[in-house]
Amino acid sequence: MGAGFQPKESIRPDAAKSHAAVDLARRLPGLTLSARHAAASVAAGLHGRRRAGMGENFWQFRPFISGETAQNVDWRRSGRDDRLYVREREWEAAQVLWVWADLSPSMNFRSALAEDTKADRALVLALALADACVRGGERAGFLGMTPLFSAADVIERLALAVLTEARRRNDSFPDLPPPARTRPREKVALIGDFLVDPAEFDATLARLSAQGAQGCALMLFDPVEENFPFVGQTEFFDEDGAKLRAGRAEDFAEIYAQKLAAHRAALMDSARARGFTFALHATDRPATEALLRLRQGLGEGR
Repeated sequence: MGAGFQPKESIRPDAAKSHAAVDLARRLPGLTLSARHAAASVAAGLHGRRRAGMGENFWQFRPFISGETAQNVDWRRSGRDDRLYVREREWEAAQVLWVWADLSPSMNFRSALAEDTKADRALVLALALADACVRGGERAGFLGMTPLFSAADVIERLALAVLTEARRRNDSFPDLPPPARTRPREKVALIGDFLVDPAEFDATLARLSAQGAQGCALMLFDPVEENFPFVGQTEFFDEDGAKLRAGRAEDFAEIYAQKLAAHRAALMDSARARGFTFALHATDRPATEALLRLRQGLGEGR
């Protein structure tokens, strides 16, 4: 499972190194437009949840905690019994969403059955989800790459950050997000093909979960990578250019399906164990379907 499975007679190896930052720069205007259309086609963004904080409306009384400043005490309420209470006010808490799109070499694959490469679809979804979040009055950022934004041009800001990072890395992005600091209750949306060791995937979610983050992992796949329609003499290429020549490709179909199912099951079990939801999305389906699935998954939480 690599950059793709490519029939000798129809598809040339598309090594990841050929996808330079200049190519990303060429594609970004169309991708940002697609992201804006996808975000506008679904309901208003992720909504914050009301909780205690800075505001004008009364929220609740809670017991005074040792170590707090005495000025927080509501003396009128505390005078009713022998306990000290603090008067909390209601605040429309701004929900934080971190998005991450897999732009590693394996994501550059696109078969004739799909309109987008997996990388382009992942980036469109990440940008659209961030825009939907900001439309709802929240903040969004690209995990491990940008600060949080609440500006209306969040799509353009994140796209520029991705382009800058691509130029710095010469398009060699990792296939899992780098270690990044998140805070409790913040949401994280991971979008990629997750063609990685399940133990590495689990370690990534474990790190985020340990910091109190919750979220959703969306696994993208090209329909060819699931259906395995290859027959006869076929050459399979990975993202590094290595190839496997099969005289009868159909002989690999059953064992491939078994390994793919086992891989997905391992990822799903890991996500559930770490308090994340897990979903699948084929790149021949509309991006809006995946966007709605992401929003649903982010809403479910732990």
